[in-house]
Amino acid sequence: MKAEIIKKLKETDGYVSGQQLCELLGVSRTAIWKVIAQLREEGYQIEAVRHKGYRLLEVGDVLTEAECKSRLSGRRLGNPVYCFAETDSTNIQAKLLAEKGAPEGTLVIAESQTNGRGRRGRGWVSPPGEGLWFSLVLRPRIVPATAPVLTLVAAMAVAAGIEDVSGLPVGIKWPNDIVLSGKKLVGILTELSAEAGQVHYVVVGVGINVNMSGFAEEIRDTATSLYLESGRRVNRCGLAAVIMKRMEQYYQTYLTTCDLSNLMETYQERLVNRNREVLVLAPGNEHKGICEGIDEYGQLLVRLADGSIEKVMSGEVSVRGVFGYV
Repeated sequence: MKAEIIKKLKETDGYVSGQQLCELLGVSRTAIWKVIAQLREEGYQIEAVRHKGYRLLEVGDVLTEAECKSRLSGRRLGNPVYCFAETDSTNIQAKLLAEKGAPEGTLVIAESQTNGRGRRGRGWVSPPGEGLWFSLVLRPRIVPATAPVLTLVAAMAVAAGIEDVSGLPVGIKWPNDIVLSGKKLVGILTELSAEAGQVHYVVVGVGINVNMSGFAEEIRDTATSLYLESGRRVNRCGLAAVIMKRMEQYYQTYLTTCDLSNLMETYQERLVNRNREVLVLAPGNEHKGICEGIDEYGQLLVRLADGSIEKVMSGEVSVRGVFGYV
């Protein structure tokens, strides 16, 4: 009921009477009043005027299930949505839900994480009120070997959504780090459950540095946020909704071929490594080459000194710039 009331207040230019809300939702005036009181406690500024009704004055950066539901418009992704004030990890919660049969499109969002994780087991700092931490459950009918491509699909969707909202020219450092001004803005961690050549589910976890005003000294030179880059605070539920819309678009395109055949150009337009010298950090074999883009399977194409093309698969090795992170 909260989501419906929020949506109605947002759509209405002026006041919405209590009677209108009662008729819309089939509940009593007392029930409406209680929900309005709860919304005020959550951060919504709602004016109540006798004989006129309710009017939404301002929506703060509220990260709740009701607010997210009122903004999400996708048909396939972002439904249902679960929102936690605090949890260990949205990926952990999404996997638990997936094991219990949660449908494709289930979205898990947290205000903060106590055990956020990045690639290769690294921790991901997830303080409350400053970032957007979420995980999405997917159930594509693909073989496990092709699942890593979904990480690149997610990277495109997140980058496009951020640019839609902020106007900032974000790029992708292969395979899935979103970067801005040469620093990391977003991390993406994809995990899957599979057996006997069949994928049961894929969980795509995303951590976005949204409204951070600073970082710890050890990552200050390599991390950034939308606030630091633009000087403006971004509504996190609004950003999540736009990213889900983009994800639905790119995911549907991906499912037509189950590879990147129809998305390679889109990805490569954002690939910050392209046509630059990169350092391939393979176990016991660190070497350099020129990045020439990706293939339809998301492998990085690196031209070596002898002119041959090496195909680098994500998850096997790490790639960075010769002189730093990018």
